[in-house]
Amino acid sequence: MSGENCLAGLKILDLTQFEAGPSCTEALAWMGADVVKVENPGLGDPGRSSGRSSADKDANYFLQYNSNKRSVAINLKDPRGLELVKNMAKQADVMIENFAPGAIERLGLSYDVVKAINPGIIFCQIKGFGSGSPFEKGLAFDMIAQACGGLMSVTGEEDGPPCKPGATIGDTGTGMIMAVSILGAYIRRLRTGQGEHLQLAMQDSIMHYIRNAFTYMERTEGKPAPRAGSKTVGGGNPPIGVYPCKGGGPNDYVYIYTSAANPEHWTRLLKVMGREDLIGDARYATPAARTERREEVDAIVAEWTRTHDKHTAMQLVSGATIPSGAVLDTRELADDKTFEQRKIRQTMKHPVNGDYVMSGWPVRFGGEPPAVGPAPLLGQHSGIVLADWLKMDSAAIGGLKAEKVIVE
Repeated sequence: MSGENCLAGLKILDLTQFEAGPSCTEALAWMGADVVKVENPGLGDPGRSSGRSSADKDANYFLQYNSNKRSVAINLKDPRGLELVKNMAKQADVMIENFAPGAIERLGLSYDVVKAINPGIIFCQIKGFGSGSPFEKGLAFDMIAQACGGLMSVTGEEDGPPCKPGATIGDTGTGMIMAVSILGAYIRRLRTGQGEHLQLAMQDSIMHYIRNAFTYMERTEGKPAPRAGSKTVGGGNPPIGVYPCKGGGPNDYVYIYTSAANPEHWTRLLKVMGREDLIGDARYATPAARTERREEVDAIVAEWTRTHDKHTAMQLVSGATIPSGAVLDTRELADDKTFEQRKIRQTMKHPVNGDYVMSGWPVRFGGEPPAVGPAPLLGQHSGIVLADWLKMDSAAIGGLKAEKVIVE
């Protein structure tokens, strides 16, 4: 069975915006859930306009996180619009929101309200900070979560300032934790009919991703985990890190990792570099000795890597069964057609923006990842969804459109 059929029949009422919530529901949509995105009839999800190239096209940012969903545009300030959403919540298995703190309650769609309508609902909330946190009412985006969750404190050069990682771990990382939790709650719901109230804070999610940094802190008598540049927390076992390669460009580097758990890595690397003369040299023979002479070790490795381009360096080092990876940039990855051949990157056929190649869900189901469908136009499915979920007839839907309770 293909991935897009796995969650067939699962109805998700999606009141999320930007990335943390949409990345979660998109993952479930790729696996076959019917994700209905409820949006403001005027502007819709603010992500639609985030960095867009023209006023009549949704931003590529929006396309990235809303594949395979349906959109209904409903005026929640109109009592009839609010009633529509409540009726949809009654039909839903899952409802999810990531509005600012207190916003869903002010709309009249709090957990207590929705649970009274649908006791078996899995009601999900993503916020910046958790209930009971001193920052509970604070707004947060990805970078705020990364700062407050400890990730920036362990990222950056050893003697430099904290640095934000390029990956949106606070947003999409949080979304993935919520997606897994929804699936767990849904499996139990299928067995018992029990609903659930899932709450996840972006700050708390970040702490989940830096558990190793806490381990380092605990084994160093409570000292905060330091920054380690491109090395691992604690510095690792030299040689470890990025080394410059031929070309001199901003990404002409190769990452080489020798493990303290496998002393053969160092010996193999010396053979690759043609430095057999250093095999058994007491100055570098053990991880502890190499740590004391880290700068010398790095210089020895860099002298060799500079004579090769990063791809050749990776092939030679990896070929000797030593962990190694060329630093590939987004252009190089996009130009590597094997990702499209393997359907890791797929073309979204969008009715307005045209063809758009994007990275989809990377897990293979029966040999290939789920297909990437188009992100919806604002309100594109308003009538279809109301007919499907609420069994409304065309006259009733036409009346709602005429009175601008919904937009299609």
